Amino acid sequence: MPDQNRYSALIEAVFFLRYKPDIPDVFFERQDIIDKAQELGIALPKNVGDVVYSFRYRTPLPRSIRDIAPLGMEWVIFGNGRGKYRFSPADPKLARILPNSNLIETKIPEATPGLVLKYTGTDEQALLAKVRYNRLIDIFTGVTAFSLQNHLRTTVPDVGQVETDEIYVGVDKKGAHYVFPVQAKGHSDQLGIAQVDQDFLVGETKYPGLICCPISAQFMADDVIAMFSFEKTDNEIRISGERHYKLVAPEDVTSVDLELYRARLDN
Repeated sequence: MPDQNRYSALIEAVFFLRYKPDIPDVFFERQDIIDKAQELGIALPKNVGDVVYSFRYRTPLPRSIRDIAPLGMEWVIFGNGRGKYRFSPADPKLARILPNSNLIETKIPEATPGLVLKYTGTDEQALLAKVRYNRLIDIFTGVTAFSLQNHLRTTVPDVGQVETDEIYVGVDKKGAHYVFPVQAKGHSDQLGIAQVDQDFLVGETKYPGLICCPISAQFMADDVIAMFSFEKTDNEIRISGERHYKLVAPEDVTSVDLELYRARLDN
């Protein structure tokens, strides 16, 4: 049985094991996946968590689950402790965060060393390298930022273990300090509110004295990089900014481009 068919059968069985129409959240545990795999005779992947990861960032949930989401909402899987999860309804615009295809691109002279480009193995690694060497965090946020740690794994209360692709810290012109948890998604994965929520928790628990601003980066067609920033108001997460950057040879940034960018400053 193909992986996606296996995963769909497992997540569907686990969901309906725990689903109750009168309760807004559906709680389950990693052990439920293992138990259902044994019951249904389905071979588990070596990493059981990949079943959950797949539906958080790669593929839609089975239609039988999507069809019973509350009106106008979409199910999202959140961490709920070590080895524990929950399906919760969320705004569809944030359940899977997709770049706005109508947004204008900004050309940035490519500064990634050729040797680094040669040996970045995956989409995610290449994207993180391009963001770092081209100082896209600085350009996008207007804050001078520096990479502090790659692939931070930590534990946050009520969620369990989480992982952030990269942590930046920064300072603005007023002297305020920031922490930027950064998530990078290649062409095949998608951004989602569950990961952004975790990044806010990382900032709040590990760097409580800093302004936390999660950043997400996504490869688009032709390796255009979409950048998103997020804010939390009244415990609701919202997209606060989106920009698209195209890394090009320096000579490809034309006088016409520069005139356009100057005009943006006037606005």
